Amino acid sequence: MRLDKYLAEMSYGTRNEVKKIIRSGSVTVNGLAAVKPEMKINELSDIVCIGGEEVSYSQYVYYMLNKPDGCVSATSDNRHKTVIDLLKDNLGNNVKKDVFPVGRLDIDTEGLLLITNDGGLAHILLSPKKHVEKAYYLIAEGTIPDNAIKQLEEGIDIGDGTITLPSRVENIKQYRLDGFGEYEQKIIADRHGNETLPDNSIYTSMELVLHEGRYHQVKRMVEAAGSKVLYLKRVRMGTLKLDRDLKPGECRELTYKEIEGIKNCCNADFKP
Repeated sequence: MRLDKYLAEMSYGTRNEVKKIIRSGSVTVNGLAAVKPEMKINELSDIVCIGGEEVSYSQYVYYMLNKPDGCVSATSDNRHKTVIDLLKDNLGNNVKKDVFPVGRLDIDTEGLLLITNDGGLAHILLSPKKHVEKAYYLIAEGTIPDNAIKQLEEGIDIGDGTITLPSRVENIKQYRLDGFGEYEQKIIADRHGNETLPDNSIYTSMELVLHEGRYHQVKRMVEAAGSKVLYLKRVRMGTLKLDRDLKPGECRELTYKEIEGIKNCCNADFKP
């Protein structure tokens, strides 16, 4: 690989920027100064340093983003801010050009989104045959009766003539509006528009764990159960959990343990 291409891929700048760095004499390859950007290196065995600090080669990158409301899960969009735009807001120019979101969250859905350039891993995570778990926290209108909860868990018709795979409902609770935090209260009020909310209105919160990813699935399941989703956030994908320290719009690199965990869960057998 060309030295300038290698440094650009490792997010040390654009090709023109890294050429200037190389020509400045601050780059060494195996201890020897390198001044030609077109110099060929073996990215797996040669030791490349900038200013005495070794550049570690990584073909793939993995980021966790806490996707906010109003942002689209795409690499580019003419109307809305994208998750890649947010990544660049956080990391500046140190973003590889080939990264993409693994799957999609609706524009009004928040939470965990994995962004990577590892197409193989993304394919496995999204494969219907692998049934990788995805857990969502949601707030719905009113109360959801026990028989409807049972339907959600056993499988429910969401309007396309097929029954959903078995799911799990966890941590189900009922609150009045003032039982939620200020952020959730604002979301609920915004979803109701200009409508005045009665003080005694009841809302249901729960976590819904799925083994598939059909179009608008969570919203359609809850609607089939007789309610309506007002707030939706993905909190887990396989073993990867949303970092609670990440505010909406913030991101960070995955740890080695998280990367290994998400890869291992792709090889697990499906147990609904």
